[in-house]
Amino acid sequence: MKKTIILFSLVFSLNACNYLDVVPDNVATINNAFTMRSMAERYLFTCYSYLPQHAGPYQGDPALNGGDEIWYYSYIFTDANPTAFRIALGEQNITNPYINFWDGTQYGSPLFQALRDCNIFLENINSVPDMTEIEKRRWSAEVKFLKAYYHFWLLRCYGPIPLIKENLSISATPEDVRVTRRPVDECVTYIAELLDEAAENLPEIILFELEERGRATKPMAKAVKAQLLVMAASPLFNGNPDYAQIRNHDGEQLFTAQFDNQKWILAADACREAIELAHDAGHALYYFNPSLSVHPISEVTRTELNIRNSVTERWNPEIIWGNPNSRAQQIQQRSQPRVFPDAAHQTATDGRYAATLKMAELYHSKNGVPINEDLQYDYTNRLDLRLATDDDRLYIQPGKETAILHFDREPRFYASLGFDTGRWYGQGRYDDTDNFYITAKAQEIAGIAAYKFSVTGYWPKKLVNYLNVASANGYSIQQYPWPVIRLANLYLLYAEALNEADGVEDDILYWVDQIRERAGLNPVKQSWSNFSRQPSKPTTKAGRRDIIHTERLIELAFEGQRFWDLRRWKKAEDELNKPITGWNIEGITAQDYYRIRTLWNQTFTKRDYLWPLREQTLLENNALVQNYGW
Repeated sequence: MKKTIILFSLVFSLNACNYLDVVPDNVATINNAFTMRSMAERYLFTCYSYLPQHAGPYQGDPALNGGDEIWYYSYIFTDANPTAFRIALGEQNITNPYINFWDGTQYGSPLFQALRDCNIFLENINSVPDMTEIEKRRWSAEVKFLKAYYHFWLLRCYGPIPLIKENLSISATPEDVRVTRRPVDECVTYIAELLDEAAENLPEIILFELEERGRATKPMAKAVKAQLLVMAASPLFNGNPDYAQIRNHDGEQLFTAQFDNQKWILAADACREAIELAHDAGHALYYFNPSLSVHPISEVTRTELNIRNSVTERWNPEIIWGNPNSRAQQIQQRSQPRVFPDAAHQTATDGRYAATLKMAELYHSKNGVPINEDLQYDYTNRLDLRLATDDDRLYIQPGKETAILHFDREPRFYASLGFDTGRWYGQGRYDDTDNFYITAKAQEIAGIAAYKFSVTGYWPKKLVNYLNVASANGYSIQQYPWPVIRLANLYLLYAEALNEADGVEDDILYWVDQIRERAGLNPVKQSWSNFSRQPSKPTTKAGRRDIIHTERLIELAFEGQRFWDLRRWKKAEDELNKPITGWNIEGITAQDYYRIRTLWNQTFTKRDYLWPLREQTLLENNALVQNYGW
C-alpha cells in the first residue's frame, strides 16, 4: 500500500503523504487507521477535509474572486495574497498555476491526494471490527460522494481528467503509472454513476443535526449530479469545436465534436429528480418569518430578509448543502462597510470586498425586466443625479443625491448591494424608522481609509448576516456554513435544462417565477408583456434562455456561481473582456463621486476557459497533454 502511495504521488506531484490528520504514535499506517471505529471516523473526516474552501474571501474557491463580480484596490497585496484575484487580473500561468487543484499548490486543495485517500478508505472500511454493516455502508456512501465531487471539481476546472477509480497496486508497471486524461463523456458517466451509488446508502436528512450537519445526504448527491449533467450539456462541453484538437498522444479525442441534445434531456431528468428528493426531505425556498423579529417590519424589509437570509441564515430549509468546514466569517467582515462614525467602530469592520459596477447594472428594474429593456426606466440618464425623498427611505437616505441607477430597482438590488446613500438594514437597528445609511464619499465614514474601503463604491450586502453588530470591542459575526447548493440554484438549473430540451413554455417559466415571487417580482410573462421593449421574449427558446441566464446571474450573484456559469455557457469571452468599473471614490461631492472610473481592462481568451496543467506535472507524466492554448 505504501508503494501505491509513492507511485501515485510521483504521477501527480502531490504534497507529502500526510493522509491522516492525527495518527497514533505519529505512525502513518493503514492498520492503525482501521483498527477501530473511532480511528476510521477520523479518516472519514480527513476525506471531508479536502473540500475546497467555498467561503475563502481570497483563496480556496476561485469563483469568488477570480471573475468580474468582486474587485480590490491595487495595493492590497501588501496586506494579503489574494491568489484567486490574480486569475481575474489575467495572471494565470503554467509555471506555478494559481489555485492549483491538480497538484495542491497555490491555495488549491490537493484533490488527487483526496481521491487517493478516498480510495484507501473504501478499500479498508469493511475491516473495521466495531462497526455495524449499516454504518459501514453509510460511511462508504459518504466517501463515494466526496470522491465523485472531487472528480467533478477537477472536471469543471480542467476538462478531461484521469479517473482515479482505484489506487495503483504495488505491482503497477511504469506504463500503469503514466495515467492519461479520459474523454469528457467518460468522466461525466463515471461521476454520475458514483453519485447514484452513493445516494443509495445516504440518508435523506441528517437526524443528529448537532453532530452531523454538513455530512453527505441523498439530496446533496442528486443535486451535484444535476449540476454535473447540466454542465456536461452546456456549450463548453457539448460539441465544442474550439477544443476538438485536444487529444491524447495516441489521437484519442477528449471533447465530443458533435452537439447532442439528449444531454439536455438527461440533465432535465436529473434536475427534476433532485428537486423532488429535496422537497421530500423538507427543503423549500426560504421566507423570513416576521414573528421572529422583536420589531415590526415593513413588507420591503421582509422581502429584503427573504433574499439575504436565504444565504446567511444557518441551515435554513433552502440550503441543500452547507459546508461547515467553510464558514462565512472573514468574508462577512470584508463585505461590511463602516457605518458607525467613531474610530472604535471603524476598526471593527473591513469593507474591502467590492462589488463591481457591472453587477449593479445587472439587476432588474422594479418592473422585473432588465433596465435597458424597461419602457419606463430612464436608462439613458441612469448616471445622472436624483434627490431621494422620504418615500425612498427604506432604500435610499432621504435628502441625499445619488445616481438614478440606484432608484426604482428590484428588491434583490437593495438586498444584495450596499452603496453610497443606500440603507444598510441591521447592525443592531431593526426598526424601519431607525436606519443606517452608507456614506461612502472620500471624506465620509465608509470612504477611503487605509486598506478598508470599497474600490468601486459597492459592497455585497447579501453575504452579511443582518444580525451582525460592530462595537468598540470588535465585530460580532453570525457565522454560517457556506451555501454550496441552494434549492433556488436547482430550480434555475431545471428551468434552463427544460428550455434547452424543448420543454413546455409554462413548465419552464414556472420554476423561474417561483424565484421571482420570493424576490417580490411578478411572473416573467406579465413583466415582459407590460414593461419590456421585447414583450415576446419569453415566447421563444432563445429569449427564455437569455431570461433564465440573467435570473441565475442575479439570484446567485456573489455565491460562486457566475464564474462557472459564464464558462459553461461560453459567454466568458464576452463578459470578461469588458472593463472593470466603479465610482470615483476620491470624489467629495456627489457630482465628483458619481463619475465612472475604469479600474482594470480585463482580458479573457479561449484558453482561459480551462485551467492549465503545471509544466512540471507534464514532465513527471509525459502521458498527459496540456489544455488548449497553454
